[in-house]
Amino acid sequence: MNKFKNFIIIFFILFVVWMLLNNSYTSVIIISGLIVSFVVAAVFCSNCNVFTELKLTPKSILYSFVYIVVFLKELVKSNLDVAFRVISPSLPINPGIVEVKTKLKSKMGRLILADTITLTPGTFTVDIHEETLYIHWIDVKSDDINKATKEIVSKFEKYLEVIYG
Repeated sequence: MNKFKNFIIIFFILFVVWMLLNNSYTSVIIISGLIVSFVVAAVFCSNCNVFTELKLTPKSILYSFVYIVVFLKELVKSNLDVAFRVISPSLPINPGIVEVKTKLKSKMGRLILADTITLTPGTFTVDIHEETLYIHWIDVKSDDINKATKEIVSKFEKYLEVIYG
């Protein structure tokens, strides 16, 4: 069942990308997109397991969209924060590496959390070890694991828990 789920998801992603790249909805484009997507997914996804932990429920799909909105909001906030620190050198900068914990059990969920943290300016995921992430933070507000976790991880983690478990 997991291989079929992976195949379907990858097939769907490939087909959507095909349609977006072609920017045309003629029958020839659609049919060739279906064929190419099927062949590529069949050839390259015979042993893939990247989406096995993904939950495909209405709630997880809704939370995926909410997660994107939360990520974009945090991205804008952190970009502005770093930009103000560059423009105004008098703003405090207290760089350091902090340890944070995650409740996520899914490897893919932890990977997406680490990538999300890295994509928001001012933070960079240095290492992941099981449920522990080591984050380089441009302005360390607390060395306490719980406070750092709440500040950096918790805003993303609650959505990833629903999406990946």
